[in-house]
Amino acid sequence: MTVNVGLVWDAVGSVDGGRGLLDLARTHGLDAFLVFDHLINAFPSQAWDTDFTYLASQAPTPDQCLDFATVLGNFAPQAGPVQLVIGVTDPNRRHPAVLAQTALTLAQFTERPPVLGIGAGALENLQPYGLPHDRRVDRVEEALQILRMLLGSPGPHDFRGEHFTLDQALMGLRAPAGREPRLWVGGSRDRMLALTGRYADGWLPAELMVPDEYTRRLRVVRQAAETAGRDPAAVVASGGVPIVVAETDEAAHALLDSTAIRFLALHAGADAWAAYGAEHPFGTGYQGLKDLLPHMLTREDVQQAMSVIPDGVVADQALVGSRQTVLDRIGELVEAGLQHPMLIPVSAMASPEAAAFTLESVAWLSRELRAPVQIGEITV
Repeated sequence: MTVNVGLVWDAVGSVDGGRGLLDLARTHGLDAFLVFDHLINAFPSQAWDTDFTYLASQAPTPDQCLDFATVLGNFAPQAGPVQLVIGVTDPNRRHPAVLAQTALTLAQFTERPPVLGIGAGALENLQPYGLPHDRRVDRVEEALQILRMLLGSPGPHDFRGEHFTLDQALMGLRAPAGREPRLWVGGSRDRMLALTGRYADGWLPAELMVPDEYTRRLRVVRQAAETAGRDPAAVVASGGVPIVVAETDEAAHALLDSTAIRFLALHAGADAWAAYGAEHPFGTGYQGLKDLLPHMLTREDVQQAMSVIPDGVVADQALVGSRQTVLDRIGELVEAGLQHPMLIPVSAMASPEAAAFTLESVAWLSRELRAPVQIGEITV
């Protein structure tokens, strides 16, 4: 099986930093470059200092979030064969017609079809700006139907939903042949999985899962595709893969003591904490990153929450170890069905030295994952 490998950038701060990561992806033959779409960062500005991460010396706030469309339009001529991925935006902030236009516009500049990733929307990007955040999955379902219509033909199109309406709507902009945008869905719960199978070209969950759970959820996607009369195997199985990597397993686990990396445990939901016999400081109903409002946390809130984090929850937020250990663990996910890991270089937050080693490791992991595998007399 061919494994495609992508690199993730949070699209925060320095444009030159993001361009450097894209250069790394292209130089080392990675398949994709994914950018986030946030208005507020997932790290709290009130606790953002050099004790939290050395990156605070380079950026006065973590909330310098760049617009994905502008960034990707600027980066497209540099991308070459690297596929550009929006991972993910939502139909609460951007009407599906605008998203279709954005993806079709980006396709004018890229060598490969761009990927438009759609999710239900994180609370941090909605509530502070007065945007609707109820019935988010309902909006996604309607948006996916509209996107399929607008990406599929110029129209005119009619649509009557509870959240969106089209009245003889046109989308005359078309992608060049062979560069039609791909539609991927981010989500891990059963309804989002079913929508992925019904409408999407790929599945892009943000949540890191153990292999058995990845297989189970992918099966839901495939079954939904089959029920909808689509080819289940045509839905690309992707997902964010955070890595904490160092020279040895011991050194990698030592990086988990870094404050910024340890904070990732607060992105996990209450259920993940309960598995270690602990109660999440944000409440038993907290569902993880999608419910987080980081800008509302005081420094004292952060300090108190950090003081009760179980070590096991921290370790569960990434694949942790030496290059070989991380490669082996990605391999387990590949055996579970993962086709397109999107590497998130988490250990780069620990120190400049860790950042350099992590990016070197991304290149190494990509080479190893994409290398042909010999099984008996057959190379796959």
